[in-house]
This record gives sequence, structure tokens and C-alpha cells, in this order.
Amino acid sequence: MKSRRRFLATSLAAGVLAVHRSTFAHGNAEHADKAASDTPKEQQQWGIAGDAKSVSRTIAIVMTDEMRFVPDRIEVRLGETIRFTHENRGAVMHEMVVGTPKTLAEHAEMMQRFPEMEHDEPWMSHVSPGGRGEMIWHFNRAGDFQFACLIPGHFQAGMIGTIKVG
Repeated sequence: MKSRRRFLATSLAAGVLAVHRSTFAHGNAEHADKAASDTPKEQQQWGIAGDAKSVSRTIAIVMTDEMRFVPDRIEVRLGETIRFTHENRGAVMHEMVVGTPKTLAEHAEMMQRFPEMEHDEPWMSHVSPGGRGEMIWHFNRAGDFQFACLIPGHFQAGMIGTIKVG
């Protein structure tokens, strides 16, 4: 009887995990497209999702398996809408997530504990190995912000850049 209960409990847990597996999916093309199109605009400390028709300039970002962004320092004017284009020149998934140093550090810690955690937000771009991505962001708040790759181990290895909005 005990083994039957254990079997049923295990089966139930496996079923729940299978049904909710997509909740923990992290980073693929569909995932990135969904972030850009389905997520409502929401003001953040570091700005708000931008519109393509409002882009004032494009900044190309290269991601590498040396756990670096090129460039890793960006300056924008308050009120600018930037199109970030991303090229992943590495053999592993990378992402660019914009935020405050505190929010990025907190999110990186969560990613260490839950590496398959989903995060679909307009301030994030997930780029498959050898792939390309894009993010449009309106910087309507002045300050010093960061961008980082929060895939477990990447942030900790220094895959972080700075954005100065003035």
C-alpha cells in the first residue's frame, strides 16, 4: 500500500511538473518574440518599453562566450529610444537584461537557484548561440543602470555592462 501511494504521489508530481514545464522554460526564439509582442508596457526605474517608430538610434551589442558584452559601456540621452541589436557570437545561450544593479543582482541570484526560470519582459532579450536578437527601450529616467546576462554563471563571471542616462 505504501509503495502504491508513493507511486501515485510521484506520478502526480511528475504530471504537475510536465504541465507547468513551460512556466520554467528559458530563452528561445519564441520566448524572445513573445516578450516583444505580448507584454504590456510598464514603467520601470530604468525606463519603459519603446516603440519602433520612436527609435532615435541603434546600438549593436555583441555577446561572447568570454562572458563579455561589446560594448560594455553605453551613454544615452534622457528621453532617447534605443534599438539594441544583439549578436551572440558564442556557442551558448546569452541574454541582455536591463535594470538597476540591485534588481539584476537579485534576479541573477534567483537564476542560480532556478536556472530554468522563465522571464519574458521587454527589457530582456534572449539570443540563441550564433543568433541575433533585438530590444527597443525608451530611457525616460536619468541615472546609472546596468545590463547583464543572467544565465547562471554568466553574471557571476562578469557579463555586465553599464548604461549612463543623462
